[in-house]
Amino acid sequence: MASAVSSFLSLSSSSDRLDRVPFRESNHNNRGIAKLSSPCPHLWNPTDSLLLRHRRAARICCSSTAASSSGSNHQQLKTRRPAEENIREEACRRDEATGSCGFSACYVPFNAPADTAETYSLDDVVYRSRSGGLLDVRHGMTALKRFPGSYWRDLFDSRVGRTTWPYGSGVWSKKEFVLPEIDPDHIVSLFEGNSNLFWAERLGRDHLGGMPDLWVKHCGISHTGSFKDLGMTVLVSQVNRLCRAPLNRPIAGVGCASTGDTSAALSAYCAAAGIPAIVFLPTDRISLAQLVQPIANGATVLSIDTDFDGCMRLIREVTAELPIYLANSLNSLRLEGQKTAAIEILQQFDWEVPDWVIVPGGNLGNIYAFYKGFEMCRELELVDRMPRLVCAQAANANPLYLHYKSGWADFKPVIAADTFASAIQIGDPVSIDRAIFALKATDGIVEEATEEELMDAMSLADRTGMFACPHTGVALAALFKLRERGVIGTNDRTIVVSTAHGLKFTQSKVAYHSNEIANMACRYANPPVSVKASFGAVMDVLKKKLDGKLGLLHVGLSEDELRLATALVDSSSAEALGQLSLVSDCVSCETAYPPCAKTSFSAIFAPTTC
Repeated sequence: MASAVSSFLSLSSSSDRLDRVPFRESNHNNRGIAKLSSPCPHLWNPTDSLLLRHRRAARICCSSTAASSSGSNHQQLKTRRPAEENIREEACRRDEATGSCGFSACYVPFNAPADTAETYSLDDVVYRSRSGGLLDVRHGMTALKRFPGSYWRDLFDSRVGRTTWPYGSGVWSKKEFVLPEIDPDHIVSLFEGNSNLFWAERLGRDHLGGMPDLWVKHCGISHTGSFKDLGMTVLVSQVNRLCRAPLNRPIAGVGCASTGDTSAALSAYCAAAGIPAIVFLPTDRISLAQLVQPIANGATVLSIDTDFDGCMRLIREVTAELPIYLANSLNSLRLEGQKTAAIEILQQFDWEVPDWVIVPGGNLGNIYAFYKGFEMCRELELVDRMPRLVCAQAANANPLYLHYKSGWADFKPVIAADTFASAIQIGDPVSIDRAIFALKATDGIVEEATEEELMDAMSLADRTGMFACPHTGVALAALFKLRERGVIGTNDRTIVVSTAHGLKFTQSKVAYHSNEIANMACRYANPPVSVKASFGAVMDVLKKKLDGKLGLLHVGLSEDELRLATALVDSSSAEALGQLSLVSDCVSCETAYPPCAKTSFSAIFAPTTC
């Protein structure tokens, strides 16, 4: 280790450009990239990797061995493993998949000073500090800093899309930043992560004032349909390590209280590992899709006549008496997996930092996880700055928002009312202190969304090609408000975190599009039309439905005008209405736009008579 590091340092001192150029440049080809002869056999050796991305042009070898073998190694094809060997067995056989290379992590009290004497091994079953506060996972940064940021960027990039165990996972491809000391054979992974970063082109262009750089991180495109998979692979892997030799801890199962998504993730990963799962669910407060997941995966499901906060109190009491490992975000291990979504966003933007990241907030562990991921990359010089964070809460469960609006005065829990964003229907969040810390550190903002705002935002996004969950609707509604106030600029690169798949919340969508929600206008409802089985009846319906669009085809609109007009017809978007300049007065009563009540949509774009 020492010789390789000194070799790198000596080369670094002889070259002014080696990894010293400013990180953010207009093009990345000028960035110096150091190629280390890896002192750790399980770490990536650049000379043995696949070809790096085309943008990594500068290649400097740090050892004679690396220099002499570089050309031939890039030409070699990997030989297939023996047919009788699976990928986990292959990983155990490979030298590169074993050992931690001096990287380590431990529990410390949340926000403890660097020299704190209170530390705990990750193998300890402990959830609170001696004072009763939260714990945090702290990594040995000195060991990680032996390698430059460019090394970690290239290492993580080299693992994307691979089936090599365990690095094909979006979480375990960052293993050194997550659980560096765990043996690959103990890891329980369903190849989670690597989720889609959706360019919300039409939503940003037509409904948010022409935002060209709006993206939605679809964390719900995962094995169980939510971001909870990212944390659960880490927690269940650690439990698997504790249960197996040589530790052989007497753990009877893993338990959680849940608003739906946590129980689904826990049940799936425990089923994969053969570990019993016990889940406490509030009766009639989660979707059927969420309920059926733990049932199908064989978990012990307790439906309890209380809310999430009541379930949380019960599971904490039970895990204090029985050898059941607590899986809620009170356990900081899960946040280590969830933080990889932040690292993945940086990776997907070629290691450029976005301006804003908007995260729905309930129990509030995820907003801190995103902070941890971004901050770790900044400290290790993978990037040079932090994005601003926004936590979005449902107005019916908004304790953090109220605390923020009070100027961070004394925090007061609330009794969470029913909300369509049921996974964040939490009035007494466990990670309140973590969330406050993350928001203050990033000059962050807290915003809220009413039930109508979140459902309208979700449904409007769906009309632009998404299939969002209500929690994503909360984050989108917050974005609309921040755009209206001018807080988020038109050209700001903005990421909305989608925490779950819309298919898990079809009941809310059915209710919205059926106009069955009391005291809600359902502006973008699109109910199916019942039609008789005859050509004439079908034609009458289609002509009426397409009235505005058919009119547009005959007025000679430019491409931009046609796009704006189509947006108006599709959604009656106020943004689109405000941008249209091709309006004609009614030739009969000379009513200017907006047209008189009798005027059809087509009359807006072509002279007609009311």
